[in-house]
Amino acid sequence: MSMQDPIANMLTCIRNSQVAKKKKILIYHSKFKESILKIFLREGFIKKYCLINSNINKKILIKLKYLTGLPVITKIKRISRPGLRVYLSYNKLPIVKSGLGVFIVSTSQGVISDKEARLFKIGGEIICYIF
Repeated sequence: MSMQDPIANMLTCIRNSQVAKKKKILIYHSKFKESILKIFLREGFIKKYCLINSNINKKILIKLKYLTGLPVITKIKRISRPGLRVYLSYNKLPIVKSGLGVFIVSTSQGVISDKEARLFKIGGEIICYIF
């Protein structure tokens, strides 16, 4: 059976692993997932990630981040999905938790955070938010 929404699957794996207090998880690789994880790493939501090459296909090992035993990620939610795409211009992007959270935006310049989208004045598809 094919996976309908691999991004939602990745976000759900991260969410469930944090609830189960796992230190690391392994997911299938794609460039899009990797660009989302770069933003998560830059914003401090995960410790690190690395690519694992096997004979069959690539995978990504994600090391999750905890602070005093509690997960750093309190909420992670998919906004745009294959059945309903959500697009916003840069000036309509909402601010997540007074700037503590991040919207992930897919633009013509690549996958960027909402702060970068406002800085570069470009809108796009809202992938997810995290805080």
